[in-house]
Amino acid sequence: MTGRWPTEGLAFGGDYNPEQWPREVWDDDVALMREAGVNLVSVGIFSWGELEPQEGVFRFGWLDDVLDLLHANGIGVDLATPSAAPPVWLHLQHPEMLPVDADGRRYTHGSRETWCPSSPVLRAHALRIARVLAERYGQHPAVRMWHVSNELACHNGRCFCDVSAAAFRDWLRARYGDVDALNAAWGTAFWGQRYTSFDQVLPPRRTTTIPNPGQRLDFERFSSDAFVEHLAAEAAVLREVAPHLPVTTNYMVMGEFHDLDYAATTPLLDLVSNDHYLWAADPQGWAELAFSADRTRGLAGGQPWLVMEHSTSAVNWQPRNLAKGPGQLLRNSLQHVARGADGALFFQWRQSRAGAEKYHSGMVPHAGRDSALFREVVELGATLGRLAEVRGSVVERARVALLWDTQAWWAAELEAHPTVDVGYLDQARRLHRALLDAGVAVDVLPATSVAGPAPGVDDPSGGVLGAGGGPLDGYDVVLVPTLYLAPDGLGPRLEEVVARGGHVVVTYFSGVVDAHDRVLLGGYPGAFRDLLGVRVEEFAPLPEGARTTLDDGSVGEVWSERMTVPDATVVASFADGPSAGHPAVTRRDVGAGAAWYVATRLDGPSTSAFLATVLDAAGVAPVVPTTPGVEVVRRVDGDASWLFAINHTDEDAPLAATGTDLVTGRHHPDHVVVPARGVAVLREHA
Repeated sequence: MTGRWPTEGLAFGGDYNPEQWPREVWDDDVALMREAGVNLVSVGIFSWGELEPQEGVFRFGWLDDVLDLLHANGIGVDLATPSAAPPVWLHLQHPEMLPVDADGRRYTHGSRETWCPSSPVLRAHALRIARVLAERYGQHPAVRMWHVSNELACHNGRCFCDVSAAAFRDWLRARYGDVDALNAAWGTAFWGQRYTSFDQVLPPRRTTTIPNPGQRLDFERFSSDAFVEHLAAEAAVLREVAPHLPVTTNYMVMGEFHDLDYAATTPLLDLVSNDHYLWAADPQGWAELAFSADRTRGLAGGQPWLVMEHSTSAVNWQPRNLAKGPGQLLRNSLQHVARGADGALFFQWRQSRAGAEKYHSGMVPHAGRDSALFREVVELGATLGRLAEVRGSVVERARVALLWDTQAWWAAELEAHPTVDVGYLDQARRLHRALLDAGVAVDVLPATSVAGPAPGVDDPSGGVLGAGGGPLDGYDVVLVPTLYLAPDGLGPRLEEVVARGGHVVVTYFSGVVDAHDRVLLGGYPGAFRDLLGVRVEEFAPLPEGARTTLDDGSVGEVWSERMTVPDATVVASFADGPSAGHPAVTRRDVGAGAAWYVATRLDGPSTSAFLATVLDAAGVAPVVPTTPGVEVVRRVDGDASWLFAINHTDEDAPLAATGTDLVTGRHHPDHVVVPARGVAVLREHA
């Protein structure tokens, strides 16, 4: 992957939209890009209407000039296919390609990503324009990479139109073969929903009460697959015409976005790219950024990835678009780099004067070059230049793995569950934050990537995240939070971890259902019951806002369970609440290994204390001893290593680390003090 990286050093730049500006601005743009150290820009993402104002009538002159200008100034181009924004004429000629919501309302043109992913019309035109671009620009010396569409499924993730309905039926036929198998999978005997033909099946449009959960889950899968197929189709055209250029698309691994199963798209890409925007109102938003960056690295199999978009300051779509504070631009950018990104790009180069995102910050703000923000951009470019030697290195493989899964997320948040207070990522984020505060490295992995392949098949991580044998070999602690729907084959993998002396932690609401959202009978958690040595007889969620106390002083929230422990040791029990007297935390020892179960969502301090116990039992130490609010991450390349330290607090932070700080150029022979709200990147000595 690194051999096809689009830049020599770390990538720096952003979305460049010259079509928004008069020609005379372009020369100023490239002059400022050179001043800032920009070496890569994304071009053409929303330019279909500019490139093809009428069907078959192309205007390439402006794009020819832009690519030539950028190349003459040493700036590479990530050239996009423009399917994110079909032209108005296409929408008017084919209104059937416009998406329909669950209530049957058809959207109109006037925004972006306004198309049905199952539309054969959209697909044909998107592949046509992709081929035209590839044939014209695939050999242009400025073009370093292809960028397929934009943020697939993030704005048009689910379409309920008749075209989608027909495609859904075809998808179901391929999945189930006959309608009796579908009836069994969906449990259609309940509420008299039995089908006698696939032709009777519709998408889960608005109905009188709760829709069939199996139908809902399969529609999530189908909808995601439609975008995966679209990505595959565009990528195939680009590789056919210009196979020497790497292909990417920009994910949205952040916050609550989960309409696309990114684990299914990664095999289609030459490098993984992600867009990430802080939720500005959250003073701890940097912790969510770290979690999302670790998730992205897990999707990339531990290989370098790219931040395709983040913001220099305020975004435009949050209720209160708060500006970043001094130094935050540098800290946020280096967080991504620390966690495996080989570059930091932004939306967008020049802040728009008009349109829906004119108040979204840019690298060049409305105030222009003479502004504090642009000076920070120049400083960041210089810093990334000094960090060029880091490119191609990888984050040091952790001894802790945390598993997550998009399909489990879909299933966990379906209707009519025991409580609305369970959010799929809540427990995962809390565990990750506890590790972050302790300075303990963690690889956040898609559960499907570790559920297989079978022994003897190559590790899908390319050996970076795994260490021979199975994909979880080398991990001393494996965390399995809220994995309501466990991928087939995961249970045996976890048993292997425990058998070789590792520690597995499973939390509440995990392993409850099969792939069709049918409960695994015999007591929860059915998929992990034997591994854990417990048997939950009944869920007992807490009232809104209530808490429960454990007899070791820990505090639980949201959830409790009534269980027995046929083959485990009780570590702590519920002292009060609806499950008073029942076990809350258990441990099943298997030789030197152990399988732990936590039947409530421990609050922050209790989570940290519990994890400290598990880490101590597993012999896992921090990267460098640190304090909450000071991130420490190590990247490695052979015998070389670099320690990233990012201080999000208002106090200087001393660390027991030595080396040369690439940010300041200063040598630290015995320790380093990371300034308040500052950063250090130490080239460590062997």
